[in-house]
Amino acid sequence: MSHLDRVRLSRTQRRRRRASIAPAAALVLALAASACGYHVAGRGNALPVEWKTIAVPALGNKTTTYRIEQRLTGAVIREMLARTHYRIVADEKQADAVLRGDVTSIETSALLFDTTTNRATAMLVTVRMSVRLVDLGSKKTVYENNDFLFREEYEISTDIPSFFEEQGPAFDRLSRDFAGSLVSALLENF
Repeated sequence: MSHLDRVRLSRTQRRRRRASIAPAAALVLALAASACGYHVAGRGNALPVEWKTIAVPALGNKTTTYRIEQRLTGAVIREMLARTHYRIVADEKQADAVLRGDVTSIETSALLFDTTTNRATAMLVTVRMSVRLVDLGSKKTVYENNDFLFREEYEISTDIPSFFEEQGPAFDRLSRDFAGSLVSALLENF
């Protein structure tokens, strides 16, 4: 066997070693990352496991948007029931924790316009609220955000009669999206 054949053989052997080390290294990195607390967003639960019941009384409304607090409260309750194991009640006396909040502002601004009619076709909706989740046993605040911000784009109809017909479903869609964002923030404690 010539010297060149031995060099080629050793290069091939080195490549094989590297190829066999790469999956092992990836496995070690994956295990290390999972040990550091990394997880898929929206799948964590930073709330105390000993809780069984969370009270969600009606949110307050400091805006001029009629009954928006009712839609948002209902959507938050549905989202918490769907994504957590907690029983949701309205009465604080029956709960381990309470989620209180006030809708502080709702703003809309036009993003896109139809060039032929000059009417808005997409709006940016911004909802701000103060929210606080308190452990009723210890009286400790588990989550608090005095400027919780939800911002999302929505398409709107340029047809005037259908625009008013769409207002109710649009608020329902906004409420669902808002509730998903809020419950994710609570569960991730972010």
